[in-house]
Amino acid sequence: MADQTLNAEGLNCPLPILRAKKTLKGMSSGQVLEISATDPGSVADMAAFCKQTGNELLSSDSEADVYKFEIRKA
Repeated sequence: MADQTLNAEGLNCPLPILRAKKTLKGMSSGQVLEISATDPGSVADMAAFCKQTGNELLSSDSEADVYKFEIRKA
């Protein structure tokens, strides 16, 4: 279960990543952030973001044009 959620639906690149970065900054190491987004580019963006920052992408899923991600803060 996520410690915090972020609704980035309706936002286009790079806003979902920027909002995720800002939210994660205020979280403790090991906590999980759940993000929902509608930008199809967010799938590749979230994976690249996690790889660059060392955070762990726990899940990446889509349902009815909404992309859901769970990221564990490093």
